[in-house]
Amino acid sequence: MSNKKKSKPIPTVQNMPGESPWPKRWAMIAGIAVVLGLVAVVVFSQPEKRGVPEGTETQALGERAHVEGELHEDGDVPAGGAHNEIWQNCGYYAEEIDSEHAVHSLEHGAVWISYDPALSSAQVNVLRGFVSPSEKVLVSPIPGQAALITVTAWGQQLELDSADDARLDQFVNEFSSASSAPEPGGRCNGGIGNPQF
Repeated sequence: MSNKKKSKPIPTVQNMPGESPWPKRWAMIAGIAVVLGLVAVVVFSQPEKRGVPEGTETQALGERAHVEGELHEDGDVPAGGAHNEIWQNCGYYAEEIDSEHAVHSLEHGAVWISYDPALSSAQVNVLRGFVSPSEKVLVSPIPGQAALITVTAWGQQLELDSADDARLDQFVNEFSSASSAPEPGGRCNGGIGNPQF
């Protein structure tokens, strides 16, 4: 008498009589396609370019204090210092905003993209692409500013001739919510202004 145990058959998934195997096959094909798609996104996506872009200038700042009234000349784009106690809500503004409120947003880690009103609507639309309810980015015109586009963070500023300049994206990636701002955890909503997104 043999002591060998009989091996159990390996269970297999079988279709019921009359049941098509194709729904299961399509589900498997769809699952494989999703996995391959995710792999492609990871392999081919470019990481956000970071670092301080070439041409960025560190600005000398005055005392960081809450004050009332106008502090800046027309056409000035301040990068910090004294400011209004109420911050500017982040987003896009078609009209000029008070720099005293915008500077408070910079203190909270916002990036301010200001542009000359002569900038083409196509270029302005590129700038508008940087704003969203979850991003700490302000976009607004400043008549008389020195450059077509000025991108500003607390203590940092970069002048550009085109919204298509790759340094703009790099600047926003580097300084939006950056720890180099005095209060990077501060809010960019609940202040003043009704921005567009």
